Amino acid sequence: MTQITSTFLTQQELAEMLRLPERTLEDWRLTHTGPPYLKLGRHVRYDLQDVLVWARENRHG
Repeated sequence: MTQITSTFLTQQELAEMLRLPERTLEDWRLTHTGPPYLKLGRHVRYDLQDVLVWARENRHG
């Protein structure tokens, strides 16, 4: 049996986690520069694992 372990975050939850304004996430979605996201109808969700991979790939230094 397959076990699902993905955690999906709302825009507000991700903004709190990254300590960014929600507007920044909205801008990133429009410019395709932020973490990957899912559109479920009119709802936006972020897969936590995708966000962590994106953050690691965008590290500097």
